[in-house]
Amino acid sequence: MAYPMQLGFQDATSPIMEELLHFHDHTLMIVFLISSLVLYIISLMLTTKLTHTSTMDAQEVETVWTILPAIILILIALPSLRILYMMDEINNPSLTVKTMGHQWYWSYEYTDYEDLSFDSYMVPTSELKPGELRLLEVDNRVVLPMEMTIRMLVSSEDVLHSWAVPSLGLKTDAIPGRLNQTTLMSTRPGLYYGQ
Repeated sequence: MAYPMQLGFQDATSPIMEELLHFHDHTLMIVFLISSLVLYIISLMLTTKLTHTSTMDAQEVETVWTILPAIILILIALPSLRILYMMDEINNPSLTVKTMGHQWYWSYEYTDYEDLSFDSYMVPTSELKPGELRLLEVDNRVVLPMEMTIRMLVSSEDVLHSWAVPSLGLKTDAIPGRLNQTTLMSTRPGLYYGQ
Protein backbone atom coordinates (compact mmCIF):
# COMPACT_ATOMS: atom_id res chain seq x y z
CA MET A 1 0.00 0.00 0.00
CA ALA A 2 1.29 3.44 -0.85
CA TYR A 3 1.76 5.90 1.99
CA PRO A 4 1.66 9.73 2.06
CA MET A 5 4.70 11.52 0.57
CA GLN A 6 5.97 8.26 -0.97
CA LEU A 7 8.47 8.97 -3.76
CA GLY A 8 8.98 5.47 -5.17
CA PHE A 9 6.80 2.58 -6.22
CA GLN A 10 4.87 0.31 -3.89
CA ASP A 11 6.62 -2.82 -2.65
CA ALA A 12 6.66 -5.52 -5.31
CA THR A 13 4.38 -8.49 -4.70
CA SER A 14 4.87 -10.38 -7.95
CA PRO A 15 7.93 -11.41 -9.98
CA ILE A 16 6.78 -9.14 -12.84
CA MET A 17 6.67 -6.10 -10.57
CA GLU A 18 10.15 -6.91 -9.27
CA GLU A 19 11.42 -6.97 -12.86
CA LEU A 20 9.66 -3.67 -13.57
CA LEU A 21 11.32 -2.08 -10.53
CA HIS A 22 14.77 -3.29 -11.66
CA PHE A 23 14.10 -1.95 -15.17
CA HIS A 24 12.98 1.39 -13.73
CA ASP A 25 16.19 1.69 -11.70
CA HIS A 26 18.30 0.66 -14.72
CA THR A 27 16.68 3.26 -16.98
CA LEU A 28 16.74 5.96 -14.31
CA MET A 29 20.50 5.47 -13.88
CA ILE A 30 21.05 5.87 -17.63
CA VAL A 31 18.94 9.05 -17.67
CA PHE A 32 20.82 10.37 -14.62
CA LEU A 33 24.20 9.78 -16.29
CA ILE A 34 23.09 11.44 -19.54
CA SER A 35 21.65 14.42 -17.66
CA SER A 36 24.86 14.82 -15.62
CA LEU A 37 27.01 14.71 -18.76
CA VAL A 38 24.82 17.27 -20.56
CA LEU A 39 24.82 19.58 -17.52
CA TYR A 40 28.62 19.31 -17.29
CA ILE A 41 29.06 20.12 -21.00
CA ILE A 42 26.66 23.09 -20.79
CA SER A 43 28.49 24.47 -17.75
CA LEU A 44 31.82 24.09 -19.58
CA MET A 45 30.47 25.93 -22.61
CA LEU A 46 29.22 28.79 -20.46
CA THR A 47 32.40 29.17 -18.38
CA THR A 48 35.21 28.72 -20.92
CA LYS A 49 36.14 30.51 -24.11
CA LEU A 50 35.96 28.59 -27.35
CA THR A 51 39.61 28.24 -28.36
CA HIS A 52 39.37 25.00 -30.33
CA THR A 53 37.14 25.88 -33.24
CA SER A 54 38.57 23.03 -35.29
CA THR A 55 36.58 20.52 -33.22
CA MET A 56 33.39 21.81 -34.84
CA ASP A 57 34.40 20.05 -38.09
CA ALA A 58 35.65 16.83 -36.51
CA GLN A 59 34.23 13.74 -38.19
CA GLU A 60 35.12 11.56 -35.18
CA VAL A 61 32.97 13.64 -32.80
CA GLU A 62 29.97 13.36 -35.10
CA THR A 63 30.47 9.62 -35.38
CA VAL A 64 30.61 9.23 -31.59
CA TRP A 65 27.52 11.30 -30.91
CA THR A 66 25.61 9.31 -33.51
CA ILE A 67 26.65 5.83 -32.38
CA LEU A 68 26.58 6.45 -28.60
CA PRO A 69 22.83 7.31 -28.42
CA ALA A 70 22.06 4.24 -30.53
CA ILE A 71 23.94 2.04 -28.06
CA ILE A 72 22.15 3.69 -25.13
CA LEU A 73 18.76 3.08 -26.77
CA ILE A 74 19.64 -0.60 -27.26
CA LEU A 75 20.64 -0.83 -23.57
CA ILE A 76 17.16 0.44 -22.69
CA ALA A 77 15.17 -1.45 -25.35
CA LEU A 78 16.46 -4.99 -24.77
CA PRO A 79 15.46 -5.24 -21.07
CA SER A 80 12.17 -3.54 -21.89
CA LEU A 81 11.30 -6.08 -24.58
CA ARG A 82 12.26 -8.94 -22.28
CA ILE A 83 9.83 -7.71 -19.61
CA LEU A 84 7.08 -7.13 -22.19
CA TYR A 85 7.34 -10.74 -23.33
CA MET A 86 7.42 -11.96 -19.73
CA MET A 87 4.21 -10.05 -19.00
CA ASP A 88 2.47 -11.63 -21.98
CA GLU A 89 3.29 -15.26 -21.10
CA ILE A 90 0.52 -17.59 -20.00
CA ASN A 91 1.88 -20.66 -18.16
CA ASN A 92 -0.95 -23.14 -17.46
CA PRO A 93 -3.06 -21.02 -15.09
CA SER A 94 -4.38 -22.78 -12.00
CA LEU A 95 -7.39 -20.47 -11.75
CA THR A 96 -9.30 -18.21 -14.13
CA VAL A 97 -11.20 -15.15 -12.93
CA LYS A 98 -13.46 -13.18 -15.29
CA THR A 99 -13.69 -9.48 -14.44
CA MET A 100 -16.41 -7.25 -15.90
CA GLY A 101 -16.26 -3.49 -15.46
CA HIS A 102 -19.47 -1.54 -14.89
CA GLN A 103 -20.00 2.13 -14.14
CA TRP A 104 -19.08 2.30 -10.43
CA TYR A 105 -18.52 -1.39 -9.70
CA TRP A 106 -16.81 -4.59 -10.86
CA SER A 107 -18.28 -8.06 -11.35
CA TYR A 108 -16.11 -11.10 -10.72
CA GLU A 109 -16.71 -14.70 -11.76
CA TYR A 110 -14.56 -17.68 -10.89
CA THR A 111 -15.02 -19.55 -14.17
CA ASP A 112 -13.50 -22.82 -12.94
CA TYR A 113 -16.43 -23.25 -10.55
CA GLU A 114 -20.13 -23.32 -11.29
CA ASP A 115 -22.17 -20.30 -10.29
CA LEU A 116 -19.49 -18.52 -8.25
CA SER A 117 -19.79 -14.82 -9.06
CA PHE A 118 -20.30 -11.59 -7.15
CA ASP A 119 -20.32 -7.82 -7.54
CA SER A 120 -17.80 -5.58 -5.82
CA TYR A 121 -19.05 -2.08 -4.95
CA MET A 122 -17.00 0.73 -3.47
CA VAL A 123 -17.89 1.47 0.17
CA PRO A 124 -19.43 4.97 0.46
CA THR A 125 -17.47 7.49 2.50
CA SER A 126 -20.26 7.77 5.08
CA GLU A 127 -20.09 4.01 5.80
CA LEU A 128 -16.31 3.70 6.22
CA LYS A 129 -15.04 2.26 9.51
CA PRO A 130 -11.95 3.72 11.24
CA GLY A 131 -8.78 2.64 9.43
CA GLU A 132 -10.50 1.92 6.12
CA LEU A 133 -9.33 3.81 3.04
CA ARG A 134 -11.65 6.16 1.17
CA LEU A 135 -12.29 5.25 -2.50
CA LEU A 136 -10.32 1.98 -2.10
CA GLU A 137 -12.47 -0.18 0.19
CA VAL A 138 -15.08 -2.48 -1.38
CA ASP A 139 -17.89 -4.55 0.06
CA ASN A 140 -16.77 -7.84 -1.57
CA ARG A 141 -13.04 -8.41 -2.07
CA VAL A 142 -11.53 -10.80 -4.58
CA VAL A 143 -9.73 -13.62 -2.79
CA LEU A 144 -6.93 -15.29 -4.74
CA PRO A 145 -4.39 -17.95 -3.79
CA MET A 146 -0.72 -17.03 -3.56
CA GLU A 147 2.15 -18.64 -5.48
CA MET A 148 -0.22 -19.89 -8.16
CA THR A 149 -0.59 -18.61 -11.72
CA ILE A 150 -3.95 -16.90 -12.12
CA ARG A 151 -5.46 -15.78 -15.42
CA MET A 152 -7.61 -12.64 -15.33
CA LEU A 153 -10.05 -12.11 -18.19
CA VAL A 154 -10.99 -8.44 -18.24
CA SER A 155 -13.82 -6.82 -20.17
CA SER A 156 -16.47 -4.13 -19.75
CA GLU A 157 -20.23 -3.88 -20.03
CA ASP A 158 -20.63 -0.19 -20.78
CA VAL A 159 -17.62 2.14 -21.07
CA LEU A 160 -13.81 1.94 -20.95
CA HIS A 161 -12.37 0.94 -17.58
CA SER A 162 -8.94 -0.02 -16.35
CA TRP A 163 -8.34 -2.88 -13.92
CA ALA A 164 -5.14 -2.13 -12.01
CA VAL A 165 -3.25 -3.48 -8.99
CA PRO A 166 0.01 -1.48 -8.72
CA SER A 167 1.85 -3.76 -6.28
CA LEU A 168 1.32 -6.69 -8.68
CA GLY A 169 2.46 -4.63 -11.67
CA LEU A 170 -0.89 -5.03 -13.43
CA LYS A 171 -2.96 -2.62 -15.45
CA THR A 172 -5.33 -3.98 -18.07
CA ASP A 173 -7.92 -2.08 -20.07
CA ALA A 174 -11.53 -3.21 -19.85
CA ILE A 175 -13.06 -2.49 -23.26
CA PRO A 176 -16.68 -3.26 -24.21
CA GLY A 177 -16.83 -6.12 -26.70
CA ARG A 178 -13.20 -7.16 -26.17
CA LEU A 179 -11.81 -9.76 -23.79
CA ASN A 180 -8.32 -8.85 -22.53
CA GLN A 181 -6.19 -11.35 -20.69
CA THR A 182 -3.46 -10.97 -18.10
CA THR A 183 -1.77 -13.27 -15.62
CA LEU A 184 -0.72 -12.65 -12.07
CA MET A 185 1.07 -14.45 -9.29
CA SER A 186 1.43 -13.13 -5.78
CA THR A 187 4.56 -14.19 -3.90
CA ARG A 188 3.32 -13.23 -0.44
CA PRO A 189 -0.03 -12.99 1.31
CA GLY A 190 -1.62 -9.62 1.89
CA LEU A 191 -4.34 -7.14 1.05
CA TYR A 192 -3.60 -5.36 -2.23
CA TYR A 193 -5.60 -2.36 -3.35
CA GLY A 194 -6.33 -1.58 -6.96
CA GLN A 195 -8.26 1.04 -8.81
